[in-house]
Formats: sequence, C-alpha cells, structure tokens
Amino acid sequence: MTVDVATEIFEEHRPVLTGVAYRMLGRVADAEDVVQEAWLRWSAAREDVREPRAFLVRITTRLAIDRLRHLRSRRETYPGTWLPEPVVTDFGPTPPDTAERAVLADTVSVAVLVVLESLSPLERAVFVLREAFGFPYAEIATALDRTEAAVRQLAGRARRHVEERKPRYDVDPAERRDLTERFLAAASGGGIEQLLALLAPDVRLVSDGGGKAKAARRIIETADKVGRYLFTVAGELDPDGELRVMELNGGPAVVYFAGGKADTVFQIEVSQGVIQCGYIIRNPDKLSGLPVE
Repeated sequence: MTVDVATEIFEEHRPVLTGVAYRMLGRVADAEDVVQEAWLRWSAAREDVREPRAFLVRITTRLAIDRLRHLRSRRETYPGTWLPEPVVTDFGPTPPDTAERAVLADTVSVAVLVVLESLSPLERAVFVLREAFGFPYAEIATALDRTEAAVRQLAGRARRHVEERKPRYDVDPAERRDLTERFLAAASGGGIEQLLALLAPDVRLVSDGGGKAKAARRIIETADKVGRYLFTVAGELDPDGELRVMELNGGPAVVYFAGGKADTVFQIEVSQGVIQCGYIIRNPDKLSGLPVE
C-alpha cells in the first residue's frame, strides 16, 4: 500500500475517528492528538492491516481511553465546573438522514457530554461507539478486547445511566434557535424583564471559566438569580465586541467575540417554550479553536 493510498484511506475515516475521540474526551485538542497518534500507528502498520476501518477505530478508541484515564485526575482538581470544549458542528460525509444526524447531534451536546463524564472510560467508549455511531457489538468487542457479552452489559449499564441522568429537553431545532435569537436580542438591547420572560422558573446556569476567566464557580438556579446574573454579564461586555449565533455541539449558541477572538460562548437547552438550562464557557483554552470569521 503506497503512502498516498494510506493517506486517502485515513482521511476517509478521519471524521468518524475525530467524532469518537471528541465524544470520549470533550476537548478538541485532546481529540486531535489522539487522531494524530492513530495516524502514526496506521502509517507504521498499514501493510499488515486487512480491515483499515476496524483497525483505525480500535486504535483511536484505545488511545482515547488511555488519555481519558490520565485526564480524570486533572478534572477532579479543575477550578469550578468543568464543561466540554465547544466545537463547530460538522458531522462529515454522513448520509443526509435526519434521524441519524439528530442522534449525532444529541451525543455531542453539552448536556450529554457532561453526563458521559460520570461513566467509566470503558462504559463511555461503548456508549459512544454504539449509540453515536451504531457500531455492531461484535466490532466494539474486538476494539476493546472484550467479549461480546461483556460489551452488551457495558452498553446496557451506560445507556441506563445516561437516560437516568440526561435532562429532558426539547430537541426542536427551530424552537431552540428562535429562543437563542430572542435571548441575544434581550441580552444586547432589551431589559431585565424581557430576559426573565425567556427563563423557566427553575432554570439552571452552569459556567466554566477554568480559573482563567470570570465565571460563577457554582451552578446558579432560579429565573431571578440567573436572569440578573446574565443581565449583569451582558452589561459588562465591550460594546466594540460582536455577538453572533453559531452552530456548536449540535445546536445554536451565542458567541461573543472581542479583540479578534472568541471570549464567551452561551448555549441553551429548551423545554416547553422556555430556557431550562444555560451553559457559559469562558475558559480561553477552550475557545481558541472557534473560527473568528
């Protein structure tokens, strides 16, 4: 197999490999490092590989598991609340099937990625491979060097765990975008009452500054407290900055740009026509990859 052919095969599978690694790790840089290491191993072993897809998925998954185990100790000492790095949604050359894209979007959402943090690395790997990408149990068993029966057990346990802990939000993309744009209008020029009208009474706000940017260390709850906090934050933004709606993690998000780079990401979850949960990400390490243009 020539280098050009090997490169072509790897690039064909890169979107899936990156998707697996990101859902496993929650950070773009870590996912890219894993995929790069997978490339190096593929380059070294390509002549002996009969099934490139199975080999690449297996190597990527195992590398991601190893890295996740290493990252766990760092996240336990993370200042404040840890949220995944926002990523521009790009599902690659997947079939234009609405149901399939909905599943991919759900498994990359902030709400689900936060829940996945509570799974063991093996459970997370099985969940991602099975639920997000639909890999057969036998193929997952080979990738993880486990029996198919053990993989089925892991899959069932992970699925129950996610279903029990995952908040129930509406997934209507039009409604979510409408509320996101109404929030943007209220935050950029409206009054506190206009903002409060968009929030559920028991709304929650989760912030991640990583100890490097101003952010609430604890989850803020109730419409009054969340609304006033958001109104205060909006009032502190530099008027020379730009607020823009972008598609991140499978849904619309408000991104504030200042000084030529992303400064803040705000994304909402919706239920019954109001905002049930909001996520603010301000850790600069997690925003550097967002495109300015």
